[in-house]
Amino acid sequence: MRKLLPIMMTLACANAVRADSEIDQLRTEINRLQQRLTQLENRRPGELQDDPARDESPSSIKKLEQAIEGITVDASFMAVGQKAEGILLNPQSQLNTRFDLEIELPGGSIGNSTGKVFLHLRAGDGDGVNNGAFATSNTTVFGNNPQPVIMQAWYQLDVPLSKHHAEFTLGKIDPFGFFDGNTVVDDESEGFLNLALVHNPLLDAGGDIGVGQHGSSPGMRLAYAHSLNESNQVTASAGIFGVQEGADYNGSFYRPFSIIQLEYAGNVIGGLDGNYRIYGWNNAQANDQINLDVDGNPINRERHRGWGISIDQLITQDITLFARYGHSTAGLVNFDRAFTFGGQINGVIWGRENDRIGLGYGQLHASSELRNAGLATENEKINELFYALQLNEHIQLTPSIQYLINPSGSNNADVTIYSLRAKFSL
Repeated sequence: MRKLLPIMMTLACANAVRADSEIDQLRTEINRLQQRLTQLENRRPGELQDDPARDESPSSIKKLEQAIEGITVDASFMAVGQKAEGILLNPQSQLNTRFDLEIELPGGSIGNSTGKVFLHLRAGDGDGVNNGAFATSNTTVFGNNPQPVIMQAWYQLDVPLSKHHAEFTLGKIDPFGFFDGNTVVDDESEGFLNLALVHNPLLDAGGDIGVGQHGSSPGMRLAYAHSLNESNQVTASAGIFGVQEGADYNGSFYRPFSIIQLEYAGNVIGGLDGNYRIYGWNNAQANDQINLDVDGNPINRERHRGWGISIDQLITQDITLFARYGHSTAGLVNFDRAFTFGGQINGVIWGRENDRIGLGYGQLHASSELRNAGLATENEKINELFYALQLNEHIQLTPSIQYLINPSGSNNADVTIYSLRAKFSL
């Protein structure tokens, strides 16, 4: 027992020294944490994201933010109901639906150049009313494709050149996303429904664009933008796209559709924004629209050429005018000239700043070949009026009325079409 006493006293002293040391370490750690807390409390809220401690060991949330940075997603669903009067063709009333999902992703960089990837999925049901005219009265129709299809999938590289830049786009592309643009009328989900008012009639309703069944084709585009000053810019662009079998990836660029465009965008009238585009096209495998088989299908393929103009111009902060002209220079077509114009008024004038009212007129000139074949005697005339009622940030209702005179250039009775479009978007 006497021998154990010194050992026990020695262990007790050692434990006391160790305890004092651990207490000192604990006090030091508490003081460090208090100083750190004081520093964080004194920081402005926006400085917290630049905290070096966070960058050294990113949290799961920060990693997620980094992963989704630069990604944009747009989705919409719409339903359109229509009823036609003054026509014997069926159906005279129809409901159709369409779903769109658009995703844009960062595409990496090559030196100073940056890339992006664009993916567009679309699904739809319903064929729309048959109006017996050159141009369909419901551009939102996507046919009976209830399962989403790849509408577009392309990669674009933006190359900076001092105050200018170049763009190269390659993939499955809707040419109307880059050519014949118009800020007022090139979105059938927001404005006019009649196809003749949405795009240049010779290209779309006339068929010269020649894209695949879903409205897009494999292709490529090259553009060069030259900045005149901070607000004005000139852009020159050219594109080639597969047509016929090429639109379905079989010999995609054998005798393709090609188009060149010159665009001016900037302050034009009274310092108000405007866009002016002139373009010319060549379709090396277009369809002869005059000589058809017994079922009404084209017999021959031939070369079609033409040129067009697209203009949209603000005349006040709340009123925008638009105009398009198309002219066929080669090929047998149903109509060889087309002129459309109209305007859109912002609802701020009557206290509904998110609403819009639009009025458009178009005339499609029946070609001499169609007249000589006894298939037309008049020019088709198109009138459309719509009111876009924005119920909230997601829901829009748009009633509209179309009045078609001499549909397909015939002497048949005029046609009136009533429509209601409901759109939900994220």
